[in-house]
Amino acid sequence: MKWMSLNELRERYLSFFESKGHLRLGSFSLVPNNDKSLLLINSGMAPMKKYFTGEITPPRNRVTTCQKCIRTPDLECVGITARHGTYFEMLGNFSFGDYFKNEAIPWAWEFLTKELEIPENLLWPSVYEEDDEAYAIWRDVIGVPEERIVKLGKADNFWEHGTGPCGPCSEIYFDRGEKYGCGSPDCKPGCECDRYMEIWNNVFTQFNNMGDGTYTELEHKNIDTGMGLERLACVIQGVDNMFEVDTIRNILDKVCEISGKEYGKDRKTDISIRAITDHARASTFMISDGVIPSNEGRGYVLRRLIRRAARHGRLIGIDRPFLVEMVEAVIKENASGYPELNDKQELIKKVISNEEASFSKTIDQGLNMLSELMVEGGMLSGEDAFRLYDTYGFPLDLTIDILAEKGMTVDEDGFNTLMQQQREKARNARKASDGESWSSDGIAFDGVDATCFVGYTQNECEATVVDIVVEGEHVNSAVAGQKAIVVLSETAFYAESGGQIGDTGVIGDFKVLDTKKTAQGIFTHIGVANGDIAVGDKVTAKIDLARREAIRRNHTAAHLLQAALRKVLGTHVEQAGQLVNERSVRFDFTHFSALTADEIAEVEALVNTAILEGIVVDNREMPIDEARALGAMALFGEKYGDIVRVVKAGEFSTELCGGTHVDNTAKIGLFRIISENGIAAGTRRIEAYTGFSVLELINHYKSLLTDTAVTLKVGNIEDVAVKANAVVKQMKDDAKKIESLESKLASGKLNDIMANATDINGVKVAATLLEGVAADELRKMTDTVKAENDMAVAVLGCINGAKLTFCAGVGKGAIERGAHAGNIVRAVAQVAGGNGGGKSDSAMAGGKEIDKAADAIAAVNSIVEGMIK
Repeated sequence: MKWMSLNELRERYLSFFESKGHLRLGSFSLVPNNDKSLLLINSGMAPMKKYFTGEITPPRNRVTTCQKCIRTPDLECVGITARHGTYFEMLGNFSFGDYFKNEAIPWAWEFLTKELEIPENLLWPSVYEEDDEAYAIWRDVIGVPEERIVKLGKADNFWEHGTGPCGPCSEIYFDRGEKYGCGSPDCKPGCECDRYMEIWNNVFTQFNNMGDGTYTELEHKNIDTGMGLERLACVIQGVDNMFEVDTIRNILDKVCEISGKEYGKDRKTDISIRAITDHARASTFMISDGVIPSNEGRGYVLRRLIRRAARHGRLIGIDRPFLVEMVEAVIKENASGYPELNDKQELIKKVISNEEASFSKTIDQGLNMLSELMVEGGMLSGEDAFRLYDTYGFPLDLTIDILAEKGMTVDEDGFNTLMQQQREKARNARKASDGESWSSDGIAFDGVDATCFVGYTQNECEATVVDIVVEGEHVNSAVAGQKAIVVLSETAFYAESGGQIGDTGVIGDFKVLDTKKTAQGIFTHIGVANGDIAVGDKVTAKIDLARREAIRRNHTAAHLLQAALRKVLGTHVEQAGQLVNERSVRFDFTHFSALTADEIAEVEALVNTAILEGIVVDNREMPIDEARALGAMALFGEKYGDIVRVVKAGEFSTELCGGTHVDNTAKIGLFRIISENGIAAGTRRIEAYTGFSVLELINHYKSLLTDTAVTLKVGNIEDVAVKANAVVKQMKDDAKKIESLESKLASGKLNDIMANATDINGVKVAATLLEGVAADELRKMTDTVKAENDMAVAVLGCINGAKLTFCAGVGKGAIERGAHAGNIVRAVAQVAGGNGGGKSDSAMAGGKEIDKAADAIAAVNSIVEGMIK
């Protein structure tokens, strides 16, 4: 058995299956594409589910991949053991209705024993106990002795997930040796000890689970192979766990270098070193695939990982930001297999740096709060755990980790209840505005070919109606007034995708209100029939050209905007989403602070310069490698085929894009940014206008100026600013005069109030209920009392509409005698059904029962008397 690096193993596997007629695909993004069932990709087959179900045709019937994966159910165990990790790679070879057991099993054996030279006597296959076919192949074709072929039951060797495709498995185990065993003479694969390590799993998808306990044979059988790359590297490199594998060990050594600690010397230190190592790997790859830290979904997973790593750094004495250095180590070890890490390096570092800095601002306060709440062996309330999360940014699992060190637990149910309440408050009820008859989701277009799209070069075309759907049912025709979906043989209508909305227009007498596209490439024209339309009709499909031209202007402007943002802000800027319609372009991008006015002006100027230069826009298809050589920017997490469409505006902008564009930047006309704001942590949004929308904006501004000039009685709109400044100055002067008069009135009121004060053991106590006085005026009045008289207590109340407010002020001498503003105002407010409190010298409170306001003020003397020493 020859030692190989992890990176070499990955390449050996992929090359081997290429030699068996498989198409090598790059790893899919960790962010699932059109799959709401997963937060993050967690297996090799997960991103290819629609290939297996037949929803999407695979690029070839034989495919091989090395897939990046994230799993976090056992996050709290990562670091504590050397077996657990969140990030890993899955090697896979897949057959979509092509080869089956007779090829899959021999190829697995060939790769392990010939390519990797693992001794045959160290490999043990297992089969499902009823899979005689697989058993016979292992025994008769491969030649494995029967005593080394293990039959296991359904729980171990049969893959199924509810109803649908399923089938038996055949795994291959590596014998690590007697020292890892339990000593039992019956020890073999399936035993609970650590001797036999599963390294290969062939899933033979050959049945359909009918849901009633019966199974039927699938017409097209599939192969789904999974093999953990890190686990295979443990075998080939002769190490006990993944943290000893070469590339991962190099990352671990970086933690040791930064911390000055030695791995293997102390159990607690080793836990932190492993946790940092794993979380640095996972975070780097997640950010590379477009995940940004947030408090929801996959962004929250990333935030937990980064903050957990930062906290473990503190535990081993790292007292400075260090995670960017870990990113560099991760990229160095993985860039040969994932070159995109180098391209995204600046972004990854910036995201990590910002999140680490953000956490460092609150971690000490949070830790101090947590230490005060710790009771050996006790339970932290859900309310306190939620406050740590909401105020100090402590993910729940981090709180659980810290408390576990003190033998404490957390009321997780209470925490989750509060989290759910917060989500419900924040969630906007978004409902689809279209009825079922308007949507093509869930409608099967069996037997309908993909639509030929000619809209890049044509604004109308002749076509045949191939399908009509009304109220979710396929029909032969639609009559005037009916809402329907029409499918054509070819179309000039662009279907909504890539952030660009779908085209509108007409198909004969059918009015198209939107255009969408199924996963199979069938364009669905959604609208209303103004006359009869039937399957087989020859029709003219004509888009709303003026609307399309406006969309083209905005889409090309989005490309120019991204290029300008990268020039002004840095290459960490990446598109995080967009909406292109006929009115505006809305562009979301990665950045970590609000743009300054100068930055916005510079970006705007760059885009307008590119427009006025009249740059020819080249929009054409080419091989993906040629596009990459041109430096074309790709979308985060997007999976591209061998042939891609590239939109190139001279040397200014080059992007992969399937949208529609102008053929010259001059046709955009003008570009104007109308807003810039943050929409999530690390994500900003710009909305901008082009073309006629800019002219409308200018006219709108002019109209506002004209109206303002009339209001200010200015003859020339150019004098509006001067007159407005004069009016504002006059208002400020008037406000000062009013404030002076109010101060004099308040002083007069105070004199009357203090003249009627009661002397309680040498402390003057004034209490009264005022009308028509704002709450902030109450505070000013009580502040004046305590400033002018050390031995005074003033409690004032006011009623404004349905609101009752009390304010208390206490002088220094009165405080020394036992008076406390916070306690006084709380007791007063409670008389009126309210509550409140504050500092010893100044406090405010609110009451709920206005009819008891006078009773509350009347209680002041007795409340103060009970405090005075």
